[in-house]
Amino acid sequence: MTAKPVKIFLVEDDLSFGSVLKSYLEINDFEVDWVDDGKYAVDHFRKGMFDICILDVMLPHVDGFTIANEIRQINSLVPIIFLTAKKMKEDVLKGYGVGGDDYITKPFDTDILLAKLRAILARRDFQNGTKDIYEIGKFIFNSKLRTLTIGDDEKKLSPKEAQLLELLAVNPNALISREMALKKIWGNDDYFTARSMDVYITKLRKILSEDPGLNIKNIHGSGFQLIISGE
Repeated sequence: MTAKPVKIFLVEDDLSFGSVLKSYLEINDFEVDWVDDGKYAVDHFRKGMFDICILDVMLPHVDGFTIANEIRQINSLVPIIFLTAKKMKEDVLKGYGVGGDDYITKPFDTDILLAKLRAILARRDFQNGTKDIYEIGKFIFNSKLRTLTIGDDEKKLSPKEAQLLELLAVNPNALISREMALKKIWGNDDYFTARSMDVYITKLRKILSEDPGLNIKNIHGSGFQLIISGE
C-alpha cells in the first residue's frame, strides 16, 4: 500500500459481519467508512472521497443496486464490488449492468476479497498511468498516436475509437458496462450517445476481425467484452 491509505466505502447492514469486515480491512491498511443502512448511503458517499465501494445487495430501505446506480451518477469511475447471498445469473448481470466491477457471493474467503480489491485498484492505477502501447492479440495499439497495427498494416483511429479500444484493452475479457463507458468517454449516457457508441464498437469489431482470436462481444443490456482467445 501507499503512504496514503486506500479509502473504502462499505455499506453492510449485518452489524456483526460489517464490524468484522471493517476490522479485517483496517488491519490490512485500508481506511473504511461503514454505513449499515441503505437509505443513508448515497448522502454519506457525497460527503467523502472514496477509492472503492463495497456494497451489500440486500439492504434495508434501499438495495445495493440502486445505491450503485446513484453513485455512478456522482462518480462514474469509482470501482464497485457487490456482496450478496444471491447466486442467480440475472442478479450478477444486473450488478455488472449498473457499473459494478466485481461480484462476490456470501459466504466468501476474506483473502479472496482482499485479492480482488488489490487487483481492481492496481487496474485503476494502471488506467491512470502513462502506458501508450498495448498488445491486443496480433495487433499493436498505440493509444497516444491512435494507431492500430497488424503486420505492415497500420490504421489510424478516431479519438472516440481509440478511447473505447483503450478501455477494452486495459480490461481484456472483462465486462465493460455501457453506462460506465458512455459517461467516461462521452460524459453522459443518453440515447444518442449510446447509438454513437454502438457505431464505434461496430467499427472496432470490423477492424479487429483481421485477428480471428479477437472479438468484441455484446452482452445484451449490460455492456461489452474484448474476448482474447487463450487469455
